[in-house]
Amino acid sequence: MNISLIAAMGNRRELGYKNQLLCHLPADLKHFKELTTGHPILMGRTTWDSLPVKPLPKRRNVVLSRQTMLQNPGAEFFSSADEALQALQKEEEIFVIGGATIYQQFVNLADTIYLTQIHADFEADVFFPVLDEKKWHVAEEEFHAADEKNPFDFTFQVWKR
Repeated sequence: MNISLIAAMGNRRELGYKNQLLCHLPADLKHFKELTTGHPILMGRTTWDSLPVKPLPKRRNVVLSRQTMLQNPGAEFFSSADEALQALQKEEEIFVIGGATIYQQFVNLADTIYLTQIHADFEADVFFPVLDEKKWHVAEEEFHAADEKNPFDFTFQVWKR
């Protein structure tokens, strides 16, 4: 099983503020959908709570939560990363979609990180983990200038071990 992290962050590794995304970037949302559709997505409960549509369609939604009694149609809840990984062991690739605590838990288990670097500074209360550049390198990157739909310059990056 390949474990991939997927995130969008600002210049200072910002992920979000008050359980909301940094900004509305339609190209990034499309990129996220294209990469994750058909694959399981693993997230923390706070990220689950922030989703505008639950579950995210055409994906197996897996949620880590200390609240073991949680249930929701279309999602599987687990109290530990080990339990979730055991349930997902037959999957080819899983995408970890946040939040910050979950990224921190999985960054050392990941094979690939799909990172959208938004070229702006944002107010934030959660941040993406610092990557050890001795272990990780940028394998691909694609710059996109701001346009009428996407208010900030951004770069899609693929990090590999």
